[in-house]
Parts: sequence; structure tokens; C-alpha cells
Amino acid sequence: MSQNKPDVLTTGGGHPVGDKLNLQTAGPRGPLLVQDVVFTDEMAHFDRERIPERVVHAKGAGAFGFFEVTHDITRYCKAKVFEHVGKTTPIAVRFSTVAGESGSADTVRDPRGFAVKFYTEDGNWDLTGNNTPIFFIRDAMLFPSFIHSQKRNPQTHMKDPDMVWDFWSLRPESLHQVSFLFSDRGLPDGHRHMNGYGSHTFKLVNADGERVYCKFHYKTDQGIKNLTVEEADRLAATNPDYGIADLFNAIANGNYPSWTFYIQVMTFEQAEKFRFNPFDLTKVWSHKEYPLIPVGKLVLNRNPVNYFAEVEQLAFDPSNMPPGIEPSPDKMLQGRLFSYPDTHRHRLGANYLQIPVNCPFRARVANYQRDGPMCMYDNQGGAPNYYPNSFSAPETQPQFMESKFQVSADVARYNSSDEDNVTQVRTFYTQVLNEEERQRLCQNMAGSLKGAQLFIQKRMVRPSTTVSHLAVAHSLCFLEYEVSGNMLCLLINVIHIQYVICLFLHGEMKRMCVLFLVFLEEPAILQDCNVCLACLAGREFEGCPSRLWKQS
Repeated sequence: MSQNKPDVLTTGGGHPVGDKLNLQTAGPRGPLLVQDVVFTDEMAHFDRERIPERVVHAKGAGAFGFFEVTHDITRYCKAKVFEHVGKTTPIAVRFSTVAGESGSADTVRDPRGFAVKFYTEDGNWDLTGNNTPIFFIRDAMLFPSFIHSQKRNPQTHMKDPDMVWDFWSLRPESLHQVSFLFSDRGLPDGHRHMNGYGSHTFKLVNADGERVYCKFHYKTDQGIKNLTVEEADRLAATNPDYGIADLFNAIANGNYPSWTFYIQVMTFEQAEKFRFNPFDLTKVWSHKEYPLIPVGKLVLNRNPVNYFAEVEQLAFDPSNMPPGIEPSPDKMLQGRLFSYPDTHRHRLGANYLQIPVNCPFRARVANYQRDGPMCMYDNQGGAPNYYPNSFSAPETQPQFMESKFQVSADVARYNSSDEDNVTQVRTFYTQVLNEEERQRLCQNMAGSLKGAQLFIQKRMVRPSTTVSHLAVAHSLCFLEYEVSGNMLCLLINVIHIQYVICLFLHGEMKRMCVLFLVFLEEPAILQDCNVCLACLAGREFEGCPSRLWKQS
């Protein structure tokens, strides 16, 4: 805060104030007077200070900086933000948790929002990303229910593991993101040490009208750094604003965080023949098949001057795409194109794009939108407010038409819940994580799942046709129990649906087997596998992995 000569204190109307400490009353002990406009002006504004918090991503930190192009990608995209190497574009970035309220802790296990606003000459481009390349669902119809399941119980107003795990266990496509969430990267060390992803598939168009599909990645130059469960819990209790403080202090000290910006590119022909839906938000594109192409740098070098004005009112909208960047058929992206600007109009008002931090200040806004609450500028003067007209008002420019694409399909509601929900989970577990990371993933998931009711635990563990191999094919189904003073963590690890492995086993094998069968209540045959869990109680046959356990 400034230590310069103070301004004259005024009311909201600009009138100088003589006394800000004492009410105007009829005598020292008498009632206050209605004419005390200094008090009523202050109090009336105070009563209206709060605006609705974001329904998701309520807790967040923000900063400002620039994007600089380091590699030419004009062969793919005509957007001015990528116009030439060396070009810089002002940006605003907001980091956030997803499920928590505005006052919640920064260090909870939760995906992190990582949204970037590029202030380009062709209007703002909002890349509303996360710190994960995937998401829990692939169909926007499920989004309200998913968010409700992560929020508070409508009766108790408490966080409810039943709600969380009930939804996840009923939607097998969530398994990939759940695995990422309970890995080490579910607890990033602040906002500077995590990657960001546009997550969705987008469409890029070049100056010749040629189109490709694209995914955006921004990798931290500070290096990946995560918190342990113990560190995260301690910080949640002692410094719940840890993420905000870490970012603010780094920038204030001149330690400007940066990220290297990449794209992945897939041609339309490749997408047509691809082995899975390339627009599926629960899956990633292989980096071997579709390597990362470097584009530029994101650098944050300015803290907000006022949090409310520049961060709380900062509004990101995935439908803000300049010429050269377009949406793909990604169902989640399509749903967000409506939902995000709609919630901003509810939270900030119809003219939220006139708020300075949201204003496309590098482009001239000229349209036929008028009036509405909190119109902040000249309302486009006396220009016509209808179109077409004969008075030299703004005209359309055909060169900015969206690219054409063909659609030939039946209109219907298509169920996508059974689209291979396990292959990439298996790859993540067996090829991305090392052995120690796998063990921590198991422990983290067990610690959360044990808070849910038994029937929900069973659904996560037991093979079931209704969840399309969710339990068996997921390499990570387990529970924690206390056995004779020792912690028992059961891990069913069905890599390639061939065998069962038990980790973290302490105590007698027979006791473990019996407890496991009691938990399941009945023997369960692993689908696509010759191993029956009943054999763990002593009815062994050739190939039973329990023999390997006993030998070890």
C-alpha cells in the first residue's frame, strides 16, 4: 500500500467527508439521524459488497504477464496471437481449485484450474484449462451432477465421500482422471510447479483454410513439484492460502514463473481413422504418435493491483476464440461454450465484458448489443442498434466466416459410457508411474474410498458388467483395514487381465484371504481371467497366484 500523501476522503458520490469515525446523533447518547449520508452511503454499499462466487473454481489466484511466440506455427493457424516469432501478447492467468468454496484451502486433493486469457488484436482468446489433460466425464449432460457430487451434502452441508465415490463408481469413464487425482500430481506444490492443459480438442485453421485438430499444453519451467499428504494437510491447517501466497511472493520478488507452450496436431484424416474418439475428454493423444510441437512461452510478471477487480471479476469463456481457432465436436467443450458465458452473466451481469479485466482492449468492439445493467461506456453512442441498416454501422466480414465441416449422422442421444475406459488407465499405472508412485496412489485412493459406505466400496472393487470391467481392469482396486494392529491394504492389480497381486500385506495370508472373501460376501470370478478369488481361501488350482504370494 502507498505511503504517499493521502487523498481527500469522499463518499461514493465524491463529496468530501469531515468525520469518518462518529455517527451523527441527536446528542451524545441520542439516536442517529437519517440525514447522516456518510453512514448510509457506507452501509448501503457494504450490504452489497458480495457477488455470487463461482459455482466451480471459486478459490483462486491470479496474475498477469505475456505470451511470446518462439516457434512458427502459421502453417497450422492464422490466429494473430501466433503471427510471427517474437510477437508478444498480454495475458491474464487464473489458477484455482475446483470443488472448494472461496475460503477453502489451496492444498486439498482436487484438480487445479489453469485458465489463460490472451488479449489479442482479434478479440480475447480464453483457454480454460486444468492441470490435467483429461477430465472425469466426456458428456456435458453429466456436468451438473458431477459437480454436485463433489460439493456438500444437501442435508448435512458436509463433504460426503458417499456422493463422491458413488458417482465415480457409476461412471467408469471417470477412472482415468480419478487415477491422476490420487497420484502425486493430485497435490501440486502451489501453482508454479504444475503443468497446464487446454484438455479439449480444438480446431486450427490456417490462412489457406486448411484445418487440423489440436490440443494445447503448457509445461512448467519451474519443474513439477508436489506435496506429500502430510505436507498438504499441515498447510491446509496452518496456511490455507499457500498457493496464492507462493505465486504472489514469487512475482513480487522478481522470480517470474513461466511455462513452455506446445500443441499436438492431428489431421482430419487421422481423426477419421483413429482407434478411439479423438474428441473424448477422458483420453489423451499419444505423444509418440502426435509429438508436442513447441510454440512459445507464458510468463507472469505482474501481481493484481486489486484482487476483486482483477481476479474475482476475471471471467473466462471458452467460446472466446479469435479467427483461426475453432471448437471441435468435443461434447464437453460444446457444453462449456454455453455454460461459461451464461454463468458470468449471472455472476457479473450482462455487461461483464465491459469490466476492464475482461474487456478486449486490443480490439474495437462494434456490435448491436445495447443497454443492460452496469453499462460502463458510451453504449456505442448514437449508432444504429439494429441490423441490417443503411447508416454505415458495423458490417460483417466474410473472410472471418467459420470453416465448413460436414456432418452426416442421425440425431439421437448416444450413450458413450462403454467406450474403452481402461486401456489408458492401465498405461498410466504401468508406464507413467514408477513403483513408489503406484504405492502412494494405492494408499491415497484407499484412504479416501474407505470413507464411503460398504456397498459403494464393493462396486469399486468387484468386477461388474454394469461398469464395464471398472473394478478388474482398473489396476487399482483396494481397501484399508486394521488387522491385529497391522495395516492391511488390498490391491487388485489386473494388468492385462491376467493375474492378481497383493501389496502392503502384513499378517497371516489365510486371515487376509478370509477377510477379503467376507468383504465380497461371495466368490467373484475375474472377467477374462482364470483366477477365482475363492481360491484364496484354500481352494487352489493350477496358476493360482496365491502360491506366489506364499512363496514370497
